[in-house]
Amino acid sequence: MRLFHRLFVAALMLPGLVMAQTPIKVGIANDLSGPFAALGAEARDGFNLAIKQLGNKLGGQPAEFLQTDMGGNPDQAKQLVTRYIQRDKIDFFTGPIGSNVALAVGPALFAAKIPYLSNNPGPSQYAGAQCNDYFFGLTYQNDAFHEAAGKVAADRGFKKMVIMAPDYPAGKDALTGFKRGYKTSVNQEVFTKLGQIDYAAELAQLREAKPDAVYIFLPGGMGINFIKQFVSAGLNQNIKLIGPGFSADEDVIQAVGEPMVGMLNTAQWAFDLDHAQNRQFVDAFRKEYNNRNPSVYAAQAYDVIMAINAATKAVDGKVSDRAAVLAALKKADFASVRGPFTYGVNNFPIQPYYLRVIEKGADGRITNKLVGKVFDSYQDVYVGECKKPS
Repeated sequence: MRLFHRLFVAALMLPGLVMAQTPIKVGIANDLSGPFAALGAEARDGFNLAIKQLGNKLGGQPAEFLQTDMGGNPDQAKQLVTRYIQRDKIDFFTGPIGSNVALAVGPALFAAKIPYLSNNPGPSQYAGAQCNDYFFGLTYQNDAFHEAAGKVAADRGFKKMVIMAPDYPAGKDALTGFKRGYKTSVNQEVFTKLGQIDYAAELAQLREAKPDAVYIFLPGGMGINFIKQFVSAGLNQNIKLIGPGFSADEDVIQAVGEPMVGMLNTAQWAFDLDHAQNRQFVDAFRKEYNNRNPSVYAAQAYDVIMAINAATKAVDGKVSDRAAVLAALKKADFASVRGPFTYGVNNFPIQPYYLRVIEKGADGRITNKLVGKVFDSYQDVYVGECKKPS
């Protein structure tokens, strides 16, 4: 035993000998099946581009990125998070697209003191009364895209509005946000089934209501099916279509094509934002993924990995020091694709929101074009309910 001890100590003193490091672990609960599959695939591509650029490291330290599909199912996601925490001993968490999943998995992550950097959902609960030091709504607060769209509808003089969203937490936040930005009563408020693909009944309602415009928050396959059916029914001839970026993003454009030309939408990011980090990201994404323009989902996922990388570097890889990690994350000292980045007291960003329009370019590509700013430095309305993150 003494001989083994002497040999072990001697080995440690050998020049150039490097002991194996425990990798920093990031649990990524992907949505690669289920109602948000198309959006999950976009997020996955954003994650993987960042991971590749960082050489599968975080802050220069070895890292392991555990990517598992949970299909947008809150119960399945909770089981996965339990495994990530108890078996895999993750240091960071991200991945879900849906707010229902974010709300389902948050409590276990917060209790285990695992930082959850959201690559998409920003539930009002986590922005307000249930805010938590371990939740970083790095992307947006759910209402914000929709509040910006409501302001656009009001500014454009649309007097008769029908608004529509799936019946789940983000859908409710969406329509609440739109009405706040619109600042007057809407004609009809319609909640659809999450994952719905047939909109015959809703289209009949629109035909009867004859609104000036319809606002839809129908992300992924839901939006793809609605817009195809909306145009096929000829309703686009007399009704203007408005959406958040989620319902008019590159994944939807690829699936629907020319019928989307002219659709207005709002987002906190656009691929044609003119600053260095965004140009670098867009060029790299196109090169990696067959000249495809990145979506909001891809851009957000990319930012999440870069934010984790910056925080890990700031603490010299000592991610077990949770207080230091939280402080580093809060500083948001990373080059965001959105430009300079600042969190409010509730760990949700204070940032601009933009108006985009879908156009067909001279090269024949149908894509979003940046029109201008709707809000300059938007902070969500729930921040005042976040008295003391815990």
